[in-house]
Amino acid sequence: MVKFNKQEYEQWNKFRNAETKDVITPTEFQLVCELHAKHHKHTLYKPCTCDPKTINKWIKDLNVIWGNGLKED
Repeated sequence: MVKFNKQEYEQWNKFRNAETKDVITPTEFQLVCELHAKHHKHTLYKPCTCDPKTINKWIKDLNVIWGNGLKED
């Protein structure tokens, strides 16, 4: 089961608890891309922001990992 380390868990928790909005900031976009690449074992890729389907799927994927809790150190 894939889990976030403490720093990633806290970053994703902050992202999840941010004010709900339809647009994410460039910093949040970078976080989603980096975490997804790391935990889904693919090279860092930034999908086109003109079609939010991919980034929304990645957010859902990362929410699953967040739901798995913290990685044991």
